[in-house]
Amino acid sequence: MLKAPFETKKYLDFFQKELEGNLLSFWLPRCLDREHGGYLNCFTNDGARLVSKDKYTWSQGRFLWVFSKLAELYAEDAQKRALFFELAKSGRDFLQKHVLIGKDDLRCVFLMEADGTPKRVGDFEELDMSIFADCFVVMGFAAYARVFGDAESFAFAKTLGDSVWARYQSGNYRTLPYPLSPRYRAHSKPMILTNVCCELYKASVIFDNDYGSTLLSRIKLCQDEVFQVFMDDEHLVHEFKYADGDFPSDLFGQHVNPGHTIEDMWFQMEAQELLGTARYDETICAVTKRTMEVGWDKEYGGIYHFVTCDGKEMEGDVGEAADEPQMKLVLDDFASKLWWVHSEALYTTLLLYDRTADPEFLALFEKTFRYVFSTFPNPDRAVGEWIQIRTREGKPQDKVVALPVKDPYHIMRNMILIIELLKDRQRREIAK
Repeated sequence: MLKAPFETKKYLDFFQKELEGNLLSFWLPRCLDREHGGYLNCFTNDGARLVSKDKYTWSQGRFLWVFSKLAELYAEDAQKRALFFELAKSGRDFLQKHVLIGKDDLRCVFLMEADGTPKRVGDFEELDMSIFADCFVVMGFAAYARVFGDAESFAFAKTLGDSVWARYQSGNYRTLPYPLSPRYRAHSKPMILTNVCCELYKASVIFDNDYGSTLLSRIKLCQDEVFQVFMDDEHLVHEFKYADGDFPSDLFGQHVNPGHTIEDMWFQMEAQELLGTARYDETICAVTKRTMEVGWDKEYGGIYHFVTCDGKEMEGDVGEAADEPQMKLVLDDFASKLWWVHSEALYTTLLLYDRTADPEFLALFEKTFRYVFSTFPNPDRAVGEWIQIRTREGKPQDKVVALPVKDPYHIMRNMILIIELLKDRQRREIAK
C-alpha cells in the first residue's frame, strides 16, 4: 500500500480542485443539450467555439459513464448527486431512444444529428461504423444501471454487450476511423472488451449473478489474448500482428502505442481483482515499466503517441501496411503529445504504486504529474479544461485525432479514479 513520502491529502486536494475547478467548470452546463437530450462536444481543441451540434455515439456513451460515476463519487452530497443524475439521465434516455439502428438490429449508429436522426459519415452507406462506439454505450449503460439501480438500463447494456461480443467473435464489425485489413489483428479489441466486460460484471453483481460468471470467462479470454498474443518477450505489447500469428517485421508490427498499453494495464489489474487472481501481477508491472521507458521522450518530456519497440522515432519499412489508415496515422502523428495518453499514465502508475509500494512507480507518477500539469491545462483560465493535443515540444496543435470532438472522457475518468483511490488510501491511513 502507499507509504510515506507520498502525500495523500496534498494530491487528493489537487485532483479534486482540478476536476471541479478546471474540468467540470468547462463542461457544465455547456455540454448539455436541453432541447434534444444528450451532449454537445464538437468544440475546437482550445474550447473556444462549438463548431457542430452533431453527436458521435462514441462520445455520448462516454459522457453517460462519466456523469454516472460522478454521481457515485458525490454520493454523500445530495445536491451534486441530483445534478449528475439529471445529466446522466439525459444521455441515457437520448441513447436508448436513438442509438440502435433498429428495434431488432442491435448495432449502434455511429453519428447522429442533434435530434438523434442517424447521419452517414462521408460516402459510407453504413450507419454502424465502429464497434468501439457500441462498447462505450454498453459501459455507459452498465455504469448508469449500477449507480442508480436501474434494471432496464442493465438489460439494455447486457443485450447490446452480448451483441458486441458475438460480432467480435465472428469478426463481423467495423472500426472507423481506422479500419483494419483482415490480414491483421489488433490489441485494441481484447483491450476494450476487457474494460467492457469488467463494467458489465460490476453491474451484474446487482442484477444477474448467473450472467456474471459468463462475463468472468470473457474477461479471462481477453486478458489471455492481451498477454499471450500481443506481448513480446521484452514485455512490450504490440498494437498489430498478422491474423495467423506472427508479428510483422516491418514498422506496422514493430511499434507500440504507449497510451493504449498503459491504459490497458489498469484494465488488466482491475480484471485480475474481479477474477480473484494475481496471475499477471508481475507482468502488468513489467509491461508498464518497459512501456514508460521506451515511450518517454527523453529530449522534450512526455509520452510519444507511437514509438518503435526500441524507443526510436517512427522511421523504417512499412511494407504491405502502407495503405492501412492506422499506419498513416502512426507516421503522421507519432511525436504528438496527447491528453489521453498522459491522463492514463497518471492513473496507472499511481494504481500500481498503491498495489505494490514499488518506488519506481511513484517516480513514474511524479514525473508524469510534473509534465502533465505544466503542459496540458488551458492557460486561459477563463475557458479552462485542457488543450488536448500538443506538438512534441508541448505547443498547442489545432488538429483532429480520431474524431472532430473535444472529448472529456479520459481526463475526467482518470481524475475520478485517482480521487477514489486517494480517498480509499485516506481511509486506510485513518484506520491504522
